Amino acid sequence: MTDIIEKPRHSEISNSSYSTRPNDMTVLGVVDFADCNQCSPYPNRWSSIRERISAPAAEFMGAFILCLLGCGGNCQANLSANKSVSASPAGNVVTSNLSWAIGLSLGVWISANHSGGHLNPAVTIAFATVRGFPWRKVPIYLLAQLLGALCGASVVYATYFNAIAIVEGGSDIRTIAVSGNLFGTYAADYLPSVSAFFAEFIGSAMLITGIFMLTDKKNGPLPPGVLPVGIFFLLLGIGSALGMDTGAALNPARDLGPRILTAMVGYGSAVFNFRNQYWLWCPILGPIFGMIVAAFFYDAMLYRGSESITNRPSEEAERQHLHSCARTKRNEVAGVV
Repeated sequence: MTDIIEKPRHSEISNSSYSTRPNDMTVLGVVDFADCNQCSPYPNRWSSIRERISAPAAEFMGAFILCLLGCGGNCQANLSANKSVSASPAGNVVTSNLSWAIGLSLGVWISANHSGGHLNPAVTIAFATVRGFPWRKVPIYLLAQLLGALCGASVVYATYFNAIAIVEGGSDIRTIAVSGNLFGTYAADYLPSVSAFFAEFIGSAMLITGIFMLTDKKNGPLPPGVLPVGIFFLLLGIGSALGMDTGAALNPARDLGPRILTAMVGYGSAVFNFRNQYWLWCPILGPIFGMIVAAFFYDAMLYRGSESITNRPSEEAERQHLHSCARTKRNEVAGVV
């Protein structure tokens, strides 16, 4: 706490440089807390509050960015196809997939160092089930992700409100088939329910497999900043290859947040009554079960990290380890080793 650099008083100015007076604590200066191991890690009250809320705040911001860019990409690509909105289309299925991939990439980028960059209740639950993520943190993560997705979709709806009104035929007309499906996900008419569930299951399984692959230290490790790029290509590939049947929700918050928004702004209960509560068994349960199964498979077959439940030592292995350590210690003390 002694390296304080202050601006000199007018009466003490002899030149344009700053003067250093280490023992004068009465004048505000600039302290570099990073250079002091004994200093408090919280230079002010807000910094201590921020430490406690940074993880859910990061999940909120990441999910917000994901749905802001993703739902925004859907709206721009589809609404601009109407001649009354735009003279020429301003997007297509490719730009829509790119928007979701970029949204997830940037969302992970902003949140990874603070919360792990889950942005997805199914990812959080998979990590809690297989990788030892604390279950006590799961509810606040899920709430932050849901609220972030809801707020991101709300901003998109406000941005495209007038275009939606033109396409729907009035500001008081809202239908799932015309614009509601730009926010929530809905299965194609030709798709039976079991196939819809399987589409979400397999797409989500691929997503968590890619996440585990990219974060596995035995596979790299990845240079700093490369993870979001890998996530970008991962989601782009899944959306481009498996997104046609159900819209590739892959994320309960990404679907439920925007779905709640549509119910609030005029689409009504139809968004929840579609195909006998499709919203629950397909874009929520499909990703959760798909990720848990794939997470178990990856860890059982490939992963060697100690945090996985598949790699927890047995009681016999622990006894052998303790015995070996004790013997090594005795040998070191005796000067054998």
